[in-house]
Amino acid sequence: MELLWVSAAYIAGLISSRLYLPPLVGYLIAGYVLNVMGIQVDGMLAHLADIGIELLLFTVGLKIKLKSLLRYEVLSVGGTHLLLVTAISMFVYFGFGGQVAGGLVLGASLAFSSTVLAIKVLEDSGELSTLYGRDVLSILILQDIVAIGLLAVADGKSPTPWAFGLLLIPFLRPLAYRLLNASPDHELKLLLGVLLALAGGVLAEKVGISSDIGALLMGVMLAGHPDIEELSEKLWGLKELFLVAFFLQIGLTDLPSYDEVIQALTLTLMLPLQGGLFFVLFLLTGLRARTAFVSSLALMTYSEFALITSNAVVNAHLLPPVWKSIIGLAVALSLAIAAPLNHFSHRIFSVLESFLIRFERKMERTDRLPTSVGVAEWLVIGMGRTGTSAYQAFHQQNIRVLGLDADPTVLEQLLADGRRVIYGDAEDTELWEKIPLAKIKGIVLTMPEFEVRTSSIKQLKLRQFTGHIGTVCFHDDEEKTLYQLGATFVIHPLIEAGKQLAEQMLESTRKVL
Repeated sequence: MELLWVSAAYIAGLISSRLYLPPLVGYLIAGYVLNVMGIQVDGMLAHLADIGIELLLFTVGLKIKLKSLLRYEVLSVGGTHLLLVTAISMFVYFGFGGQVAGGLVLGASLAFSSTVLAIKVLEDSGELSTLYGRDVLSILILQDIVAIGLLAVADGKSPTPWAFGLLLIPFLRPLAYRLLNASPDHELKLLLGVLLALAGGVLAEKVGISSDIGALLMGVMLAGHPDIEELSEKLWGLKELFLVAFFLQIGLTDLPSYDEVIQALTLTLMLPLQGGLFFVLFLLTGLRARTAFVSSLALMTYSEFALITSNAVVNAHLLPPVWKSIIGLAVALSLAIAAPLNHFSHRIFSVLESFLIRFERKMERTDRLPTSVGVAEWLVIGMGRTGTSAYQAFHQQNIRVLGLDADPTVLEQLLADGRRVIYGDAEDTELWEKIPLAKIKGIVLTMPEFEVRTSSIKQLKLRQFTGHIGTVCFHDDEEKTLYQLGATFVIHPLIEAGKQLAEQMLESTRKVL
């Protein structure tokens, strides 16, 4: 059976990739095909799916900085959206003869967005740590907390008094740091990460809380450790493998009838209204149209939590049984539609930009673009390790340099260290249109995503920038493309590190002789 699951997922995922769709769309289709073949979900697949979600939320917790979660945009947008969608859905369902309690839970379930898809898309594009990525993540966490409350009500259960003890998990950070420091081998670090994720899930279930929240809190506990990036990378491939089971089981869960398909399609057609509501609410908080648009697309799905809550409500006889298959298909369709839309979100906005920017409010914005670079003569875009090293090299030679980054917490730390940095998202075409380049001698591009580096060079050439453009490449085939687009200097960090190491060792040998 395992061979059949893996084969179907691989073939469908490969076809989706060839059609320029994310593989997860293929995994969803593979689940429905297997269902048609008469194959049903068994306990093993469901268990693997649960592990995948726990590992996903654990790795998200590794990246969370709690100061960035309680933002005005998050509480106002996330809370208002939940209340509005819940109220509207409840009254519509009640108008068709349903129960108020069932309509309330159903409405709230439809207000949730897919945590799995949104986080996966943001991680794949390297945007999870951006301003809008953090807002989306925080709203998803807010929705998950509400979903846990709904499950408790629907099941007739409530968390035990010990549930509040889970909030103490992040305070065990010193102990967790010691465990990670005591694990010198890569495989031990990976094993520790899996252990903590699963342990968080088990602890949460014991006190009547969703296992996902326990795994998330375990990740928060480790956040900030110097080796956290290494651990996150090690967990990446493992959680991707387990998440295949989650997408497969959606299609394997149930096959809807004709009437149920029509109702699921009706719910799917309502997705633009949900996305539009998010867009309006983000604009009202003062975000720019671009930030509001890409954030809304990331949240324009139905959540996998809706599958869980609808099942619990049906079992409690608050909803008719048909809603299980209706919600299942609606969730699957929303994920299939949202995945490609999010993949091309920046391109879609470029097409709609002239229309959407008309709705922006004229006020001071958190994501405002720089209109001045001061006296800077060199710019470093992307203040990660490579970018910060480049900035420091310029600064040590008393060269006027300015750093730009899209991660607000990175900017906060760099500003605290006395570095000159400002907010700037390289994927935002408006950044390249507005930033003054007349006095800039050169720009260093260190963003990890190849597409972002190439698009940045294209934008600079459209501005007829004549200064130097330096960037990095991580694969041999990238170097030629970057030079063709107009890069002045391209280096491969690992190759250059090897050359520098050899040169320094030879120089040291000469001094000894």
